[in-house]
Parts: sequence; C-alpha cells; structure tokens
Amino acid sequence: MALWTKLVLAKQSTMPHFEDTFLMLAEASDNFTSLINNLQADEEELKELPEELPILPVRNSVLFPNIIIPVTVTRQKAIKLIRKVYKGNRIVGVVTQKNHNAEDPTLEDLYSVGTVAYIMKMIGLPNEQNTIIIQGKQKFQINEIVRHSPYLVGKVTYLNDEPLEERRKDIKVLVQSLKEAAYKIMRLNPDIPQEAEVAIHNIENPTFLIHFLSANINVEVKEKQELLEIPSVKERGTKLLSHMLREIELLQIKQEIHTKAHSDIDQQQRDYFLRQQIKVLQDELGMDGHEQEIEQLRARGAQKKWPEAVAKHFNKELDKALRLNPQSPEFPVALNYAEFMVDLPWNEYSEDVFDLKKAQEILDQDHYGLEKAKQRIIEYLAVLKLKGGDMRGPILCFYGPPGVGKTSLGRSIAKALGRKYVRMSLGGLHDEAEIRGHRKTYIGAMPGRILQNIKKAGASNPVFILDEIDKVGSDFRGDPASALLEVLDPEQNNAFMDNYLEVEYDLSKVMFIATANSLDTIHPALRDRMEIIEITGYTQEEKVEIAKRHLLPKLRKEHGLKARDFSIDDKALLKIIEEYTRESGVRNLEQKLGAVMRHIAKWVAMEEPYKKRIKAEDIETILGPPIFDREIYQQNDIAGVVIGLAWTPVGGEILFVEASLSKGKGALTLSGQLGEVMKESAVTALSYLKAHAEELGIDHRIFSQYDLHIHVPAGAVPKDGPSAGITMLTALASIYTQRKVKERLAMTGEITLRGKVLPVGGIKEKLLAARRAGISEVILSIRNRKDVEEIDTQYLKDLHIHYVDTIDQVLQIALLPEKVKKPMHFDLEPIGKNQDQAREENLLSDSR
Repeated sequence: MALWTKLVLAKQSTMPHFEDTFLMLAEASDNFTSLINNLQADEEELKELPEELPILPVRNSVLFPNIIIPVTVTRQKAIKLIRKVYKGNRIVGVVTQKNHNAEDPTLEDLYSVGTVAYIMKMIGLPNEQNTIIIQGKQKFQINEIVRHSPYLVGKVTYLNDEPLEERRKDIKVLVQSLKEAAYKIMRLNPDIPQEAEVAIHNIENPTFLIHFLSANINVEVKEKQELLEIPSVKERGTKLLSHMLREIELLQIKQEIHTKAHSDIDQQQRDYFLRQQIKVLQDELGMDGHEQEIEQLRARGAQKKWPEAVAKHFNKELDKALRLNPQSPEFPVALNYAEFMVDLPWNEYSEDVFDLKKAQEILDQDHYGLEKAKQRIIEYLAVLKLKGGDMRGPILCFYGPPGVGKTSLGRSIAKALGRKYVRMSLGGLHDEAEIRGHRKTYIGAMPGRILQNIKKAGASNPVFILDEIDKVGSDFRGDPASALLEVLDPEQNNAFMDNYLEVEYDLSKVMFIATANSLDTIHPALRDRMEIIEITGYTQEEKVEIAKRHLLPKLRKEHGLKARDFSIDDKALLKIIEEYTRESGVRNLEQKLGAVMRHIAKWVAMEEPYKKRIKAEDIETILGPPIFDREIYQQNDIAGVVIGLAWTPVGGEILFVEASLSKGKGALTLSGQLGEVMKESAVTALSYLKAHAEELGIDHRIFSQYDLHIHVPAGAVPKDGPSAGITMLTALASIYTQRKVKERLAMTGEITLRGKVLPVGGIKEKLLAARRAGISEVILSIRNRKDVEEIDTQYLKDLHIHYVDTIDQVLQIALLPEKVKKPMHFDLEPIGKNQDQAREENLLSDSR
C-alpha cells in the first residue's frame, strides 16, 4: 500500500504524466507538509451547484472530498467533456465504473454515488490524451442520466456527511488509532517517502485524515467505493481502520518472507564462494570435482552396449545434473541414477556351456533322486541348446514341500550352464515397488529388486531364482504378483520397464526359475505362465543315501572332522530318520546329524577315547529319547478297525479308522478333528450302507436302534480330504456285519453314492508309508495305476496292490467271510404298528 497519495508517489512511476503532475504541484508548495496543510484548509463548499452535472467516468480509482488526484483522459467523450468544462466553471461529477472494461459506460456500468470535482489543471499529452488534476469537493448521487451525447449529463442529488464531533473521546481515539496504523504501514513499506510520516502527523482535521487515508489505502476499488458511500464519517473511519489493520498483517507476513528469503540468498552466496574455494583446492590437489565425476560417468556410458535411445536418455540426464547445484538435494539423486544406469550389464551376456552330459553329471552329483525333475531339466536345456540360447518358452516352477532341494536345483542349473546365479526371496513381499521400483522423484527412491539382482550378477542372462513365489502377498501397496506377470511373460519381458530406470530393459535372456510349496496361493495368470515340475518328498532309502553322499561329508568339513574320526552305519541313520525327524526333505536330518558331529567333535578335541563307529543303539545316548513314534501295523481281532493311508507335508502316514456301535436312536458321532470333506466321506459311506444293507446282510433296524461313532486317532492333529472314503466304508461294513478285516491290508480312495472308487493323490508317499509300517497289501483305485507305474520298483518290494473300480470289489477283498472272535450281538426291537405309521407319515411328508 502507498499511504501517500498517487500524486506523491508519481515520481516513482514510469508514467510521464504522473511525474509531470507531481513536479507541477511540488513547485507550488515548499514541502509535503505545506501541501497537506493547504489541502485540509481548502474545505470551502462550492456555491450554486447545478441540478444537472456533467459525469466523468473513471476506472480503478475513487475520488474522496478534499483529495487531489491526477486522472488521464483517453476516451473521446471524456476529452470533449473536460475541454468544455475547463473553459467554464471547471465543475464535473467524478463517478467510478463498476465495469472497468466498458468503453462507453451507461448508468448500469456506474456506481450511483460519486464526488463533485474541481479541475485544478489540465495538461495536454501526445496522442490527443489529457491529464487533469482534480480536487474532490462534495458527494452526490446520480438519479438519472438526462443526456448521453456528446457526454454524460446526470440529474443528481448532493449528499452531506454526518459531521464529526472532534472533541469526543471516541473520535480522538479513532484518529489516534488511524495515525498509529498509518505509521506502522509506512515503517513496513519501504516504498513510501519518509516525508509522508511528517505529513500524516500534521493532519489535524479528522475528516480530512479519514478521506486522505481512504483514498490511498491498498484495497479493491469496490471496497473504496463502499467507504465513500458510508454516510457517517465515524463509521467510515472505523471501517477504514479494519482495512488498515488487515494490511498491517499482510505487510508483516511479507516482511517475514522477505527477511527469510534474504537470509537464504546470503547463505547461497556464502555457499557459492565456499564451493569456488573448494574447487580451486581440488584442482590444486588433483582431486575430481562434480564436473569431472559426471564426465567420467559419460565416458563409461560411451563404452556401454546399450540401445541408442538409452544412450540419448543417459546423456540427457548427465546434462541435467551439470546444471544442478551440487548442494541441492536433486544432485545426488541424479548422480545415483546415472551410476545405476552404467552399472547395469546392458547386452552383456555370459557364454553358455551346452554340454548336456556334463549337466547330467552335475545334477546327479549335487542331488540324489529327483529323477523326474532332473529329466525335465535336461530336456529343457536340450531345447535351449537347439534354439541357440533363445529363452522364449515356459518358465520352470519347482513345486514341493520344504527341504527337498528346489532352490539348490536352480544353483546346479546355473553351474551346469556356466551362468551367473542370483536368488530373490519373494516370501512376505507385499509392495509392488519391490518388483518395479519407485519413481526417482520420491525421496529414497530405489530400483526394483529384479534390476538390482541383475546388476549384482553382472550379466543380463543369469539363472534367476524366484524363491517362495507362492508367498507373495497383496494389499494397499499394490499387487506384486501382477507385476511379476510382465517379468515372467516371454512376450513382454524383452521390454521390461522399471519405474526407477524409466527406460526399457531386456530380460528375455534371463532364465527364471520359481519355487513354491503350494500352488493354491499362486496368482492364476502367473501360474499359467509357468511349467510346474512337482518335486515329491524323499523316501527313507533316499534320505539314507543323501546323508551318506552329501550331508555327512559337508558336516564333517564344517565341524573340522576327518573321515577317519568316525563312521555311522545305515541302521543308525535310519533310526535318526524315523524317530527324530518328520519331514519330506532333509533339513531336520541335517540338524540332527550336526548334533552327532558336535558330540564326536567334543571327544576329538578333548583327546579322550570314544566309539568311532556309531550304531543304532548309540543314537539315544547322543540325541536323547526318540521324538516321533511311527505308526506300525498292529494286529487286531476287533470289528470296525481298518487301516487307511494319508498324505502329509512331511510324507505319507498310515492311520486307523475306528468305528463302534452303542444302543441308541441312530445318531452319528465323528471325532478326531476331522475336516468337512472327511465328515462328508463318513456320511456318504453310511448312506451307501443303508441303501445296500440287504445285499450285505445287515438288518436295517440296526441303523435306527444303535448309535454310530467314528473316530480317527491322533485327535490333536487336524485331518481332511476324501481319500479315507473306502477306509471308512470298510470300517462301517465290518462293524455292522461283525466280519473280520483282512490282516496287513491298507487302502485309500474316494467313494461315491453310486458305489464307485475314485482316484486320490500322494500315492508314492502313501505306498512308502505302508511299506515302512509292515503293510503287505494295498487297495487303490484303478485310475491310480499310472501313479504307481512312475514309482521305482525297488520301493514296491513285498507290496501287493489291488486295483478296484467299485465298492463291492473293495469289500470283497477287505472283509473275510468269518466273524471276529467276540462278535457283538444286536438286541433289536421289532418295529411296532405305531412306528410303522410314523415312518409312513414321515415318508409321505418328505415326498410332499
């Protein structure tokens, strides 16, 4: 705001007519104070004011009584008006335009209240323009416009403000407050001349002070017009004070910002001089500055084998870094980005070794068993050899329980091909940015882990293990599984776009291998892009060989022992496997063998005598009592007990299904933490028996007069699945007929109400569990024959397998003609007439 009038500030304006007007009036007054005194003393009212007054519309300014302002006149109507009036009484009505864009304003474009002005001086300017110096005299209100040509003439009513009682205390306080506010504004605004403070101090007329400040306050024209239209000078002064206080707040904030900006500029200048000194010192010491560092990166980039578009983008980023202040936060971000780009192995590949015989030897040397998986890997490498290293094809996914060698298979593939090996764990990954990276505009932005591992490998064709791909999560931070679709799609990954890198990177030569423990949680689209190779658990025989060939030599070396220090026989290994571990893989076995090694190492280090040959009877001394009890066959002569086969994540198991009858009303009880599917199998088996009771020689009254309880031992272990269907049916048939079940017989299969036996999974593990438990015969669905044929015959010795298609065939094999030694005698009550009537009514109700 300028507290001095536009006239006083005209000397700072670039407009020549302001400067001429100021000089003219300054010559008529020795100083600002005398000018102010002349203005406030000139309050003589004009005499004989006409009823019709020529109207001069003005834009962006409001004239107050007794105030002098310069006005530049450019419109033809206004020029005609002032020229004619200047030759006459020099009286004109000054009214502010509402619409400042109107070139020929009408009554609707003007405010209704204006000020009578006296033209003190008219100055001619080039381009037929004129500047007039006018002094406000008295307010008026336009009633109507009586003439529009050659200029506006209006019929007006003259307005008089309510006079101020200058002696009242509230008026004195108001005047003092206005002056203090004016002084504050002048101190906060350096553009206001120092003489203005003296001039304000010498203003004694309260009305003139209010008008003077109102004319020069820095507010919108609309708010100035509102001040002019207020009829009470006191209310006008109060409103003016509120505007001035608001202006003080704005100026104070502006001053704070200016002070802070000035201090920042001073700090920047200081930093600049210090940087220049550092640069000189670096040059003297032969050290590299940031320009040399950027040029070194540019030289490294010139040697890269990247595409032309990438090279252009890289140089553009370096040019941008050169323009940055090294102390600015953007500079290290730009430098790190450029360094990451040159560190990536663009089109740099390791040479493949396609010696399939050597690859087979490496796989056999590193892994015992897993023949199916190794065969598929060799086939995959053979196709890769014939295609000249073209990786377009399905991504391999090793699926199986923990500890069976999925990840180590990937390491063996890298070793066989002569490629670099990198592994990325996806377990618990929830953030999509871990795959694609963050945009480098964010603080702490990083590239995705895919490109980070490629940079770590130093080649663009490593064997890349995506470990635990089934454990990828999804939440508000994004869906990493969806981001992996582009990575694993051979049609897309040749132009992989990382958010941090911002340019395309070719991943088509990378051999991606995924591992998973479960297929259920893998994204369907992701699973569709992979070829699943199932890796089942090891048999006991395989675990013994793995321990002898791999684990024992490795652990001896880790514990500082030598082969001559001790040996362990096969029975001892088998005891550890059966009684101290329960797993599909060999991780726990390695831990237990490590405990044995530490036991031996203690005696060797103490140089005391010890047994160098570890036998089965020594294991409990070293490892303590057995942890697990394996289910083995138990001969029984009780009806309703049948052996089933179950699959678990740590291998196969046998389980006993027990059924018992007690006097009651036909209720069914299931126990043993059975899942929903297993409960449905029990209900299906019972329904089938009821439907075929006469064929099996079962009195149908037993179903309604005896309660049935089915229990599967190990009640603390949850159990589920349909594979116990034929086992439960056989147990129920035995308990209801009291026939004996064939000895050393186990079974697995799903049943239907039509009497069909359906195939189930986990056949290899189940058969191995049956063999370990001393089972000699197993009943399977005929559709499981293909699964048995894939198992090595050495694991099926002494095991006879019956393939069945119907439940009748199962019962014919499983149930012997004779009854158990102590058969149960059923006390059956005859069905009375009332019961028959009730049964008929229930049947009739059900049919309706």
